[in-house]
Amino acid sequence: MTQLGLRLRILLFFVLIGLGGTGAVLGALWIGHARAVATTLTDGFVMAAILSALALLALSAGVWLLFDENLAKPIEKLASEMRVRAHAGTDAELDTHSARYLGDLADAAAAISGKISGGAMETAQQVALATERLALDSARLTSLLTEIPVAMILVNPRGQIVLYDGQAAEVLSQLHVPRLNAPLSEYFEATGLARAVHEMHRTGREVRFAALGVDGAQSYDALLRPMQGGGYMMVIEGAEARMSPDAERPLVYDFDLLTHDVPACIETSPLKRLTYTVFDTETTGLLPHKDEVVQIGAVRVLNGRIVPGEIIDQLVNPGMPIPPASTRVHKVSDAMVQDAPDIAHAGRRFHRFAADSVIVAHNAPFDMAFLRRHRHRMGVEWDHPILDTVLLSAVLFGASQTHTLDSLCERLGVEIPAQLRHTALGDAHATAQVLIKMLPMLEARGMKTFGDVLEETRKHGRLLEDLN
Repeated sequence: MTQLGLRLRILLFFVLIGLGGTGAVLGALWIGHARAVATTLTDGFVMAAILSALALLALSAGVWLLFDENLAKPIEKLASEMRVRAHAGTDAELDTHSARYLGDLADAAAAISGKISGGAMETAQQVALATERLALDSARLTSLLTEIPVAMILVNPRGQIVLYDGQAAEVLSQLHVPRLNAPLSEYFEATGLARAVHEMHRTGREVRFAALGVDGAQSYDALLRPMQGGGYMMVIEGAEARMSPDAERPLVYDFDLLTHDVPACIETSPLKRLTYTVFDTETTGLLPHKDEVVQIGAVRVLNGRIVPGEIIDQLVNPGMPIPPASTRVHKVSDAMVQDAPDIAHAGRRFHRFAADSVIVAHNAPFDMAFLRRHRHRMGVEWDHPILDTVLLSAVLFGASQTHTLDSLCERLGVEIPAQLRHTALGDAHATAQVLIKMLPMLEARGMKTFGDVLEETRKHGRLLEDLN
């Protein structure tokens, strides 16, 4: 069969329908004739008609199953694998075995993919060299800023953080997890900050003021310096004295945030312009109505990349013993969570971390059920827009494929270190990498806005019901 051409193979399906249908009708007529001889002519024709209809339906179903298994599914899988290679930067070999009945199509697709990969590899090498130079420049700049005894935060005209250095990260972390694109007023008392910004804009000069942390316990000597084109730089003096000597001192920035406008509506927002908070939970069991969270892990994705250092890796005291079977999976024990905060505190922290972003998870209804169950204890509402990578996988690769996190990572060339699998932060990081690879694939399929993606994922909602 593998030697037959694709057109001949499709012809054989129709031949099977024709010959099978003819045989079914003749067989039904023969049985009907025998019944007519034994009873009446009318009963014989009725019996023949019923048997013919049933036989044709059975034949059609059988032929459809053959067509679906040997042509439709392999074509869908081959198309999704080519899409992965074209848009997700993955060079895994095409599965030509599953497409063995598609004639020369699989070999032709593999040849084209190989040709494209060769050109892409040369381009990637040039990009890698340029990236290496940029990384070296960034490292030098970070080292230089580290030696300056001030913390520096760059803020866009809308009051959102565009850049912060290592010293600033340490200051911000005293108040909350540092986040690009977050309003500076989430970290410093809004009234005093607004007054200083207004004075800076009025005079066009630097303004000194006391920046009071939102916790009311932290106070910093700060300087606001206006920037050309709008926005300003906040310099916090003496910040180095508050830093841990072993603390990492990254320079985190995204200058695209200087010019990006706030989307008027989430549904019409381009996928590339959204901020994503990708998270995962580890729990005492698999029943959201009675089990509890023992760990929350989260990372942030901005402009198609994971923002370094912007993470949550939080153990949670579940207020109940952790079953040994669950500990064997996620390695979180009772002793580890004994002094950890409860879900009310941990949930509020994550809620703030995910502010003004799209929450992403693999099988999101499961993880969100735990958080929503305790929303009154947290004093928050979980009204964030949500994307589920299970549904994104179904949209891109077809509902007939497997959509576990492991399968999706293998399909997209994402590696999860064994020691990080089934840890909240490890799985969240893997899901974030999967999301980054799927976003350009969604755009290539014509789903360029968040609303486009939601419309498509709703068609596969039954997958999550079955999964849960």
